[in-house]
Amino acid sequence: MISALAWVRKGVAAERPARYEMTEEEYTRLQTEAAAEINDAKRELKEKSMVDSELLNDPALKDFDLEHYDSSDEDETSEKQDGPHIFSNIKGLSFYNEDEEDPDLDLDEDEEAEEEQIFASDNLLLVAKTEDDISNIEVCVFESESDNLFVHHDFMLPAFPLALEWLDFRVGRKADQPGGGNYVAVGTFEPSIEIWDLDTLDAAYPDLVLGTSDKRVLRKSRNKPHGEFHTDAVMGLSWNKNVRNLLASSSADTTVKLWDLSKGACVQSYSHHKDKVQAVQWHPSEASVMLTGGYDKRVAAFDSRVPDAISSWKVDADVESVMWDVHSPNHFFVATESGTVRYFDIRNANNGKGGAPVFTLTAHDEAVSAMQQHPNIAGVLVTGSADETVKVWDIRDKPSMVLSRNPDVGSVFAAQFCPDEPMLLAVAGSNGESRVWDLATNAQVRSTFGDAAFAAKPVQEKPLVGIQHDEDEDEDAENSHEAVIAELRGSEHPAAATASGEDSDTSMASEN
Repeated sequence: MISALAWVRKGVAAERPARYEMTEEEYTRLQTEAAAEINDAKRELKEKSMVDSELLNDPALKDFDLEHYDSSDEDETSEKQDGPHIFSNIKGLSFYNEDEEDPDLDLDEDEEAEEEQIFASDNLLLVAKTEDDISNIEVCVFESESDNLFVHHDFMLPAFPLALEWLDFRVGRKADQPGGGNYVAVGTFEPSIEIWDLDTLDAAYPDLVLGTSDKRVLRKSRNKPHGEFHTDAVMGLSWNKNVRNLLASSSADTTVKLWDLSKGACVQSYSHHKDKVQAVQWHPSEASVMLTGGYDKRVAAFDSRVPDAISSWKVDADVESVMWDVHSPNHFFVATESGTVRYFDIRNANNGKGGAPVFTLTAHDEAVSAMQQHPNIAGVLVTGSADETVKVWDIRDKPSMVLSRNPDVGSVFAAQFCPDEPMLLAVAGSNGESRVWDLATNAQVRSTFGDAAFAAKPVQEKPLVGIQHDEDEDEDAENSHEAVIAELRGSEHPAAATASGEDSDTSMASEN
């Protein structure tokens, strides 16, 4: 499945990405971490052995011969036949001292360099993907002129990815270099945040890790928040574009944390939510103001310098995402598990208690798991849902639905507008597929949001662009989605809420 997407502007990526070379410092760090993990494993094995020994020596259980409970003559025979002879029948293997001697190895460096080149006219699309319990970030190139989308390179992740956030603040080995960089911050089921350099190929380790990966420390902090690092999954990320060294994160440990990227450390922790914090976003123009939303059915807006002065709004269900209105910064959107989208005015709060929404969209029959506003065209809102549909809304004046489509990606988990193209939307979901949809070629969208000349010009609608995958992909993607949501919510079977008071095929907006 694909759980998150992020675009990278044209001209940002290095034309010829460098290959990863591990430094002595990284070798030493990996050796230290590996030694710590081995020691932890030995200690756990010793503890387990003590428990097993006590169990096996229990007089009441001695007659059951538990030590050989699963053994059989066939198993012992099989074990003797396997092992060192597993490769004994392989013949015809060839060995070459130098790569140049291998006739099957293509060493055309010029051709390889040409394939790795990224042009200034290319966008990057970052895809957080999990398949067969293996998670990675696919760095895809989108060539708009030819509508071509392909995977350029990728890197492995330690756990299922929940959030992606692009940033240009240089960290790690390139921290002292001038100008902006090209990085992505990744939040996963692990409590740490990894920041990867997108201009590096074959990277084996992130350039910066925020938080701790020390399992002994995390075990001591299990089920309780810590002031300096997260102790549970990182569910949301937001980079401060006005103060570029600041990154905010929200977590299943019920806290929101503020990180200084120049120091690689947490500088502030907020605990105003009572349950998992699903989403966080910095205000587009007020550098110190942020918005958060959680599973306590609350949305909070506050100045990060004055964390006690919080205004909060109650909603009808768990919060899926929050988003400031970039075209009207005093307003914000809230998407919920019940299928609704609410639009609030931050000025409509009294003594910290938020008022009623300006309007409410009964957008979907299931959770609104993706929500995106067009960054340049006012009034364009896109929502995606576990009901497998993507909808385009006109929220000017009286909100109304313009278009609804099933993009064939399963449950929709991500929808992102391209920052360089007029109406280019990337969507992805539970079946592991990503699609690039040119909304500017849709007649309904053109007539609603274009001027008279633009709307009148006939254009043939383009098909959705995607990457082709093997037909034998995991058929249990939907079950995997349910398992992920269940783990986050702490329940075995997450409820599929429906929009209150609406039929299964109806979408509506109400104003207060």
